[in-house]
Amino acid sequence: MEKRFIELCPTKVPSGPYGDVAKRLRQEAAIINTAAPSDPGFELEHLKLCFTKFPASPFFTMKILISKPKKEFVKDLGKEISIVKMKKFYVDDSTKDYSTHYGTIKNSDLNKKSGSVVKSDQGKEFILLDADFIDEYKRIKRTSQIMTLKDIGYIAAQTGIGKRSKVVDAGTGCGGNSIYLAHLCKEVISYDINSENIKVAKDNIKNLGLKNIKVKNKDFFKGIDEKDIDLIILDLPCPKKAVKSAEKSLRVGGYLVVYSPQITQTNDFVNAVKKNDNFLYEKTVELMERNWKIDKLISRPRSQGIGHTGFLSFVRRV
Repeated sequence: MEKRFIELCPTKVPSGPYGDVAKRLRQEAAIINTAAPSDPGFELEHLKLCFTKFPASPFFTMKILISKPKKEFVKDLGKEISIVKMKKFYVDDSTKDYSTHYGTIKNSDLNKKSGSVVKSDQGKEFILLDADFIDEYKRIKRTSQIMTLKDIGYIAAQTGIGKRSKVVDAGTGCGGNSIYLAHLCKEVISYDINSENIKVAKDNIKNLGLKNIKVKNKDFFKGIDEKDIDLIILDLPCPKKAVKSAEKSLRVGGYLVVYSPQITQTNDFVNAVKKNDNFLYEKTVELMERNWKIDKLISRPRSQGIGHTGFLSFVRRV
């Protein structure tokens, strides 16, 4: 037990939001080694206290419990119907038992290997998984509507950004775009003039442990400091006013992408950027997402889906 705890408390303390946690854990480890090295009972209880005290540190992986769907054949209807639908439960603290309406899962089961099947005290089976980035991303705190994953993914695919790319995100909001792009890119610099948005965005960034995002409380329309940027995304009202700022900061060959919920904003931007010889307008697209139900002989579109979210306009610096 002591050896495992020491391994979780590295001598090289990580920087960022978890630095203080790691330092405290090192201190707790030192107490175990010096205060009562021959008292296993003290050691075990002290370890238990330490792990309970810091459930939000990076040493504690968020877990996901997925309830297995279940169907039964109903004779009167002459078909199978779902009696239990698949449902996800997010467990932030695996040091404690976790309760659902299907019963309670013990913390000892929550710390089993990812992919294990665990049971509640009511006998309900769950698939246990370690949370990935996308699972934590979907739970960020929001201040307003954020760009959907279908739109963010299309931007990434069309502009070819990657681990060496430097991106500017104008219109931080809760940090949704910046966080996802930082997962893909070398660095993201985000601009917003709303202090409440900035506070929420910084909290979200901290909670995901990202170190490659800078959030600036500054008006993008008045110009930015960065140069040779690979991609600038504008999620701002009246994006045509930002053309000059983007022109000065993009590298030749870099992309300017504008997200606008209204076609009038899109029309104004495209007509404005076409007058600038340093930009080459490529296209404007609108993406629709339609889910399908596929179950044995049933294959049909579901009634629910994601319709209009916004228009994406792609422009390249030349």
